[in-house]
Amino acid sequence: MNSLLKSLLTTSNPFNSTGEVLAWIERRNREVEVKVKEVPFSQLRGWGFDAATGNLCHESGKFFSIEGIDVYKNQDRVARWRQPIINQPEVGCLGIICKEIDGVLYFLLQAKIEPGNINCVQLSPTLQATRSNYTCVHGGKRPAYLDYFRSARQDQIVLDQLQSEQGARFFRKRNRNIIIRVDEEIDIGEDFRWLTLGQIKQLMACDNTVNMDTRTVLSGLRFPADGDTCRGLALTDVGHALFASERQIDGQMTIDGVLHRVSELKSRYELIVDKIPLKDVTDWNVSDREIARGDRRFFRVLGVNVTIANREVSTWCQPIVQPMQEGLCVLFAQKRGGVLHFLMQAKVECGNFDVVEFAPTIQCLTGDFRKVATPPPFVRQFVDGAVKGRVLFDTKQSEEGGRFYHEQNRNVIMLLDEDFDIDVPENFLWLTLGQIKEFLRFNNYLNIQVRSLIASLQYVQ
Repeated sequence: MNSLLKSLLTTSNPFNSTGEVLAWIERRNREVEVKVKEVPFSQLRGWGFDAATGNLCHESGKFFSIEGIDVYKNQDRVARWRQPIINQPEVGCLGIICKEIDGVLYFLLQAKIEPGNINCVQLSPTLQATRSNYTCVHGGKRPAYLDYFRSARQDQIVLDQLQSEQGARFFRKRNRNIIIRVDEEIDIGEDFRWLTLGQIKQLMACDNTVNMDTRTVLSGLRFPADGDTCRGLALTDVGHALFASERQIDGQMTIDGVLHRVSELKSRYELIVDKIPLKDVTDWNVSDREIARGDRRFFRVLGVNVTIANREVSTWCQPIVQPMQEGLCVLFAQKRGGVLHFLMQAKVECGNFDVVEFAPTIQCLTGDFRKVATPPPFVRQFVDGAVKGRVLFDTKQSEEGGRFYHEQNRNVIMLLDEDFDIDVPENFLWLTLGQIKEFLRFNNYLNIQVRSLIASLQYVQ
């Protein structure tokens, strides 16, 4: 059995038990000074509204800006609208260092505080930095462990991908998701710990504990255990089904059939997004305290003054996006033809690079899905309890705390009863885990919400 598979199945850790990790997070929450105060935009040092466009920008021209877009699409219910969006053209780096110790692969995670985190400290990748951060535009220190990633050899690379961020809030934003393996001893800072993959998955079942960036990086790992190996493992029935599903590159549809369907949808669905000045975004009001709709729907942009004692720069100001409600992300799974499949939707979002990306079965982030007259597919049945099956995973997960303020979404994975019949719209496809992992090798196929759910799949109790 290889060291990655052992790590997935290992929840005991001689260096840090899961209970000790939770106690460490709680202790760092007490020890590290954190102050996040909402302030008027006029008090955001280094930030201001551009006189010509009304865009909210940093004086350096770096980091990110709040701009406007005009959107047209011919799929779904709303055909045209305008909204503010985060424009962050830099490709950031989300990197995790791993090391084999006594035959088990351990991952180096950081107890990191972001200004928007609900519970301050969350488990982050070893390195989580924008280009502006790691080139020190802020005038502060370089992020820890940066040089390990900048000098990594090809034989050290475990995973290396460009992946998208939230398509409804970012304009075509991507980050490099990378895992590297080291053999040498490295110094471990007080905010870092070695954890097994099994432990990390256990911790994902705790509300707002493992951050979004860690989840997206780990979602790309593959576990191609054969049937003989699985027979010797102490797995749940779902764990066995997950391994079997990952071995299936062809399911109800072949991989070529899925590619054909996606290409067909991309050619049929139209997405036209024009960048416009923020001052021209209708239905949104800009005051000195917020950018928000008059009906208080979707989200608002506010300004915060931040002090976090253990960051590269301890004090700064920035805009941040706050949702107006908690969201819901649900992934349906079901055995079909004896193989576990997952129901994915090809979803058009205004910030997508290439029209559609695969999303969870249900993804409701920006509207009050409980009140709309015609909610998205499956929402009403799920909320009303009409979907028959058992819940495998159900927890609150935060969005990225560097850009989103106190945003958490309910994340659910539900195994449908095998005899539960479900009508699937044209833009929904049943995929095996093997097919999902195949698409994860490439850019812009799976959105960040479904990657988060895939990372949360539990193989052992």
